[in-house]
Amino acid sequence: MSIPTDRMSPEERRAGASLASIFALRMLGLFLILPVFSVYAKTLPGGDNLALVGFALGAYGLTQAIFQIPFGIASDIFGRKLVIVIGLLIYALGSFVAAAAPDMTWIIIGRVLQGAGAISAAVTALAADLTREEHRTKVMAMIGSSIGLVFALSLVGAPILYGWIGMGGLFIMTGVLALMAIVLLLKAVPPAPPPHGHEKLPLRRVILDPDLFRLNVGIFVLHIVQMAMFVVLPHALVDFGGLEAAAHWKVYLPAVLVSFAIMVPAIIAAERKDKMRPIFLMAIGLLLIVQSGLLMFHENIWALALWLLLFFVAFNVLEATLPSLVSRTAPPAAKGAALGVYNTTQAMGLFIGGTAGGYIAQNFGDNAVFAACTGLILVWLVVANSMNFPQRRVTPVATHTD
Repeated sequence: MSIPTDRMSPEERRAGASLASIFALRMLGLFLILPVFSVYAKTLPGGDNLALVGFALGAYGLTQAIFQIPFGIASDIFGRKLVIVIGLLIYALGSFVAAAAPDMTWIIIGRVLQGAGAISAAVTALAADLTREEHRTKVMAMIGSSIGLVFALSLVGAPILYGWIGMGGLFIMTGVLALMAIVLLLKAVPPAPPPHGHEKLPLRRVILDPDLFRLNVGIFVLHIVQMAMFVVLPHALVDFGGLEAAAHWKVYLPAVLVSFAIMVPAIIAAERKDKMRPIFLMAIGLLLIVQSGLLMFHENIWALALWLLLFFVAFNVLEATLPSLVSRTAPPAAKGAALGVYNTTQAMGLFIGGTAGGYIAQNFGDNAVFAACTGLILVWLVVANSMNFPQRRVTPVATHTD
């Protein structure tokens, strides 16, 4: 019996859930480092230089940006799963190198290797291969939501784990999670169908498409802000909140739980009630309020907790909706290319956010970081406001006769 087109098939649900889990396992390994790394770095030679610390955080994004599109092309030629396995092995190797690092130089080498395992485009392309057009948005939203979820969980869990197993243990855990993702890929993800033979559009047309360009600006700014913030926020929680790194979960956990309670209804309204435009713009506006608030008032534990809560709400909404909008906006013949460019700009944001955040904090202070983020988000809000949002697709329920 055929599956009605308004419902996801069991294979599509399995593909979406397993690929989102693979994404989550890899991103969890990345994000677990973020909340505590700048505190740990002080214990290493060279770790007192915030610019170097920021570069170590952002080096992952640099090699991601370099290898994302080549890995996507390789997945077209050699197969999605093979390329994903190779990327996860490289990522795991980088994690183990960083775990044994005696100084900041070797930490940076490990982070560069982690980023060289650039599988995001291949994973999202595989997700597109395994889902019908009318359900692709749901799967992309699942993958996007998984990133927001593991980011939130890492901010809660990282300080606790850091207290138990140290930074070396966290890096080892990231490598083990990558190896677990390989097992999940081989055991749970359905085999990809053969290529459909769509005519490929020139990459230049994908890059210059106005609405895709606006979405790429969005993911670029979002991850610049994310990385730059967390170059300085852990120190703020120590200096102004009186919390050691292992106790930061006391702020993160309530903020994360409340943020998801707020975020889920917003996502439902955006997808089911065709409210994507107002909710998307409101999330960017909320991000702007957070950075402005951090700039003007962050020398109090309660203020920091409030800004973190609002940041999580905005970040999770945007991280879930951006890839969904890319998959709906891109022409059918160029979805893989569009997702490759999207993931590349995301990685560039990670690199520039960590590097620039560290440089600005080192030379101009924490407030300069928040001011720069405020300016970037304001530009994004103006750009997004002029975007054409794709209308929600409504597929009639298929009828069948025996």
